[in-house]
Amino acid sequence: MGKNEKTGLGRALVKHHNSMIQQSKEKGMFYKSQHKKVLESVTEVSDIDAVIEQAEEAEQLFSVQHPTPNLLINLPPWNAGMSVEELDANEKQAFLVWRRSLARLEENEKLVLTPFEKNLDIWRQLWRVLERSDLLVMVVDARDPLFYRCPDLEAYAREIDEHKRTLLLVNKADLLPVSIREKWAKFFRLNKILFVFWSAKAASAALEGKMLTDPWKTQNSMQKSDDPDTKIYGRDELLARLQAEAEEIVKMRKLGSGTSKASNIRSPSGNAEGTSAPKNVMVGFVGYPNVGKSSTINALVGQKRTGVTSTPGKTKHFQTLIISDELTLCDCPGLVFPSFSSSRYEMIASGVLPIHRMTEHREAVQVVANRVQRHIIEDVYKINLPKPKPYESQSRPPQASEFLRAYCASRGYVASSGLPDETRAARQILKDYIDGKLPHYELPPGMSDESGAEDDGKPILPEVQNSDASDVDDSLESTSETAPLPDHVLDDLSSFDLANGLASKKETVKKSKASHKQHKKPQRKKDRSWRVGNDDDDGMPVVRVFQKPVNSGTLKVSNA
Repeated sequence: MGKNEKTGLGRALVKHHNSMIQQSKEKGMFYKSQHKKVLESVTEVSDIDAVIEQAEEAEQLFSVQHPTPNLLINLPPWNAGMSVEELDANEKQAFLVWRRSLARLEENEKLVLTPFEKNLDIWRQLWRVLERSDLLVMVVDARDPLFYRCPDLEAYAREIDEHKRTLLLVNKADLLPVSIREKWAKFFRLNKILFVFWSAKAASAALEGKMLTDPWKTQNSMQKSDDPDTKIYGRDELLARLQAEAEEIVKMRKLGSGTSKASNIRSPSGNAEGTSAPKNVMVGFVGYPNVGKSSTINALVGQKRTGVTSTPGKTKHFQTLIISDELTLCDCPGLVFPSFSSSRYEMIASGVLPIHRMTEHREAVQVVANRVQRHIIEDVYKINLPKPKPYESQSRPPQASEFLRAYCASRGYVASSGLPDETRAARQILKDYIDGKLPHYELPPGMSDESGAEDDGKPILPEVQNSDASDVDDSLESTSETAPLPDHVLDDLSSFDLANGLASKKETVKKSKASHKQHKKPQRKKDRSWRVGNDDDDGMPVVRVFQKPVNSGTLKVSNA
């Protein structure tokens, strides 16, 4: 009997093992049938690719509604009783409807969307992190926090769970002076944004016992602040802050679990969010690519657990990392959100889009030239940029062509055609800009840089950029008025001036432009200073001497 029992148990284990293998094969065949490949971010597709993709997805979607367009796709409701096929179909349908709504928005409203993530699997990674996390940490770049912040994502997190909060982790804060951090802290407080200043690079260097190499970075990071809102948090301080915020959310969820708005969205365990308290709290990290999420995770964990590179899109799948029995971190792949406020060139310069896929290198470098002051570029690269012409605004930023050619000349970058290798130079300049070698920062809306005017590395501010634009317009108008004219037109104007006594005023304009006509022959540069020798400044003596009709009339009378 005992032998038979052992035999029955062994057969049951073998049967269970075979069934598990069969289920794995079925799941593998399903994903293979869906043409699942290595997860890769897709931000650019051609029109024909979009048509084919929508046609393939529409074969299985017969009933498609058209809701109000939204810049952020929401996770469709699901529960534990759904099959894999049903959940996959629902997510595809929601994604297809969202893509179509954005296309209609661009076509009907004549709006231009920046490149955004078009791979559904990347969005699925975001949805899973949002579901699991108690506290959502949105990592942004301190040099321009509003560019990397996504308010739609914060609103969607509150839709999932009314108690879920979003904390803005302002990374690379060591690149900002204390005065600028104070302005951003004031702006965040006024707008009721939960924020923390942080530097993943400085925290990693402290763990390894290293010092920051760039002097200006060290100077900014050494500027200590007693204000908890403006100081740069250390590793232990940030971990304690994250755990405290997440525990507060769990406590509020327990108290108001009966009034949760997210009863239709369920967690992977099948229980509604908030109905069962987890043993520990989970903090999810989300944001744009290349803002420092993986570097932050590595600094908090204390060792390298995720790949780090300057190329956006290194993280392919979300992963959970246990810090302690009470705290777990969840790293999400970087995701490019749709936006109307920026351009693709700004996204390339900000590191959101890969530099190696860049085709319009001059436009991206122009973004850098507009944000970094001229003397900063010259000091960092030890080059001399061409000065603005006298008829141009003297405060205008350097043109991308001037910047690239000066950089190529100093580094000896020459293409096979014999021309300056601007593509190679542009990639290096953009990499230096993203890494912080070219210091710059943006100010909060409506605030000026009065206290930080003397800080090293101060970039061109928004107010200055606006004034520069007007100066450029004025310079264009003045250029159109005083542009060099053909010789025969100048001769006609000179005759007109002689006949009307305007030689003194016109000669002033001509003399100011004479230095720019390098192509004119030397003999045409005559000394006409005697024309303005009239004491009364009315030009009449000049007209009496050279008025040809009067002389010809006198000759006719004498001959008669």
